[in-house]
Amino acid sequence: MNAVPINPADPAGAVPPALTFGWKRTFAAILIVELALIGLYFDTAQAMVEIWWRSETFNHAILVPPIALWLIWEKRHAVARETPRPTLWLALPFVVITFGWLLGELAAVNAATQFALVGLMVLAVPLVIGITAARRIAFPLCFLFFAVPFGEFVMPKLMEWTAMFTVAGLRASGIPVYQEGLHFVIPSGRWSVVEACSGVRYLIASIVVGTLYAYLNYQSLKRRLIFVGFSILVPLVANWLRAYMIVMLGHYSGNTLAVGVDHLIYGWVFFGIVIMIMFAIGMRWREHEAPLPPLVEVPSGQSAEQSAVSLVGAVVLALGLAAVPQGALRAMNAGPQLPAPVLVAEPLAVDGWQLIDAPLASWTPAFANPSATLDATLAKGDARVGVFIAFYRQQNYERKLISSQNELVKSNDREWAQVGRGEHQASLGGQGVALRSGTLRSNAANLGGDPLRLKVWHGYWINGRIVTSDALGKVLLALSRLSGRGDASAAVFIYAQEPEADVVLADYLAQAGGRITAVLVEAEAPSRQR
Repeated sequence: MNAVPINPADPAGAVPPALTFGWKRTFAAILIVELALIGLYFDTAQAMVEIWWRSETFNHAILVPPIALWLIWEKRHAVARETPRPTLWLALPFVVITFGWLLGELAAVNAATQFALVGLMVLAVPLVIGITAARRIAFPLCFLFFAVPFGEFVMPKLMEWTAMFTVAGLRASGIPVYQEGLHFVIPSGRWSVVEACSGVRYLIASIVVGTLYAYLNYQSLKRRLIFVGFSILVPLVANWLRAYMIVMLGHYSGNTLAVGVDHLIYGWVFFGIVIMIMFAIGMRWREHEAPLPPLVEVPSGQSAEQSAVSLVGAVVLALGLAAVPQGALRAMNAGPQLPAPVLVAEPLAVDGWQLIDAPLASWTPAFANPSATLDATLAKGDARVGVFIAFYRQQNYERKLISSQNELVKSNDREWAQVGRGEHQASLGGQGVALRSGTLRSNAANLGGDPLRLKVWHGYWINGRIVTSDALGKVLLALSRLSGRGDASAAVFIYAQEPEADVVLADYLAQAGGRITAVLVEAEAPSRQR
């Protein structure tokens, strides 16, 4: 029998139960497993910590682990009332998570590998101590997932919403506005919605703090979910109001207020005030935690020797399963370093299209560290078309095809701005494909010239397929590596000048689509021979 005895001096359970030998042993086992997981997946953990330090969006994540440990410490008396009993069938989801980590590592997806690591660390707790005991600290364990730097994927949509609200507010205030995408002009000057204006920092921080506040101050699930919902809605609306007021302050002050550094200071002060008001309102519905029920002695059904054997088995099982994907990854990375491919432009000249030396524009896609590139301009009569290919092979976290950092144009680009985006159905070598579409505008107008406008069609080429979804592309890359085909892939861009760009691009792509594919297949060949 291994049960926590009733304290006769405190039948209500107010006096904390003593930490039994079984729990001391279990705590040591948990500590061993968690430290071993960090050691096995050290690169993943290190990458997560580096993002905490360098990214202002995720600085708050540094506090997540100590807060989770403090919350667990606060629940120690409740946990001690349970009998530690390993739940070995949790090895099945443990295997699924380790496989997810392997897929994320093969596709170089930071969020996937980091969520997997946190998931393993969280799941190791009920695996070792049992589901019943782990349920007592379910929230602190789940709170650890906020340590993963995740959420910046919503930034483009948040920027779009901020621009829409700001422009609508300006027009409602009687100020004339000319808008192109995230850029707009009012009588007092030009404004752009950039990453810092998206409000993603406020949103992520508000969700983390709001979730913690709801847990500490409410007991019913309904109230907690409602408050978390407000933690999402309030920073969104607050950021829209902040952006609108910044533009209004700049407009009426002759661009002397709410610009530069005070632009950011004003944003954080405004956000802080809004959050404090939200918390103050939330206190009106605060619920106090109910006392623990009396302790009841329940036979464990296991002898001390059986419990020790189960505990050792759980530790060995968890660490053994965690080590499998590490060995698999080393085996897949054991091949030789392949040379950089050579992309040949001559095959792109087809059916009257001729290669010319004069570039169509000074623009090139902001795709980092490709293994090889091809940048060509072709002409057919008065029509001009540009082709740019960024080819990637043996990808890693510094060199990868699909990344949030890879864009048509950076928001801080002084020469070009993206003013439109969408999708386009095109014919590629006789086959219908969906491509992304982007409209670019040069900033030559700022220098007194006429702005050049480009229409760009683009997509990812992976395993002979053209895809536009980042998620699908990552999955295809991971599966390609698992199957031994390698990760050779490319981003393909074709572009032409407006206003006839769609006609020119459709004509060229219908004739030369097969040639573009042939160039990519030829460059991919060494990867398939590996």
